[in-house]
Amino acid sequence: MKKKRAARRPSRKKNLGKFKSGIEKYCNDQLKQAGLDFEYEGKEFLLMDKFRYPNRYLKMTAKRKQLSDRSNSVQLPIRYTPDFVSKDGKWIIETKGYLHSHHDFPMRWKLFLKHLVDNNIDCAVYIAKNKSQIDQVISDIKETVYAQSE
Repeated sequence: MKKKRAARRPSRKKNLGKFKSGIEKYCNDQLKQAGLDFEYEGKEFLLMDKFRYPNRYLKMTAKRKQLSDRSNSVQLPIRYTPDFVSKDGKWIIETKGYLHSHHDFPMRWKLFLKHLVDNNIDCAVYIAKNKSQIDQVISDIKETVYAQSE
């Protein structure tokens, strides 16, 4: 006798507008409520320029059994666009929910931090994954980042 599967609950459609997740929308709303001037995905950072790999390079592909010859190919640049950047350049917030185990974000984030250091970009950076952490970030920005400039 087969077990009956529980009926799947229909996914709740959220009215997120331009945002990719509920945590991004919450962060946006809280930043506005706090009176902080910011842009959503308004600044892109070039972490590594494109380059040509001049040597032999064979790579696997998803659709072919044979390796693909990519010798002497141009490798694309690595860019990073944070979720929220203050218009005065004093802080950056990245919101992150669940990350898959093979996600490239941790490496991209380290490259981004290195980019900030190498280019003497002095700003506070935050990664928040839930509403409580967003509230903590906003409080820290108001109490620490802008308290220093007063």
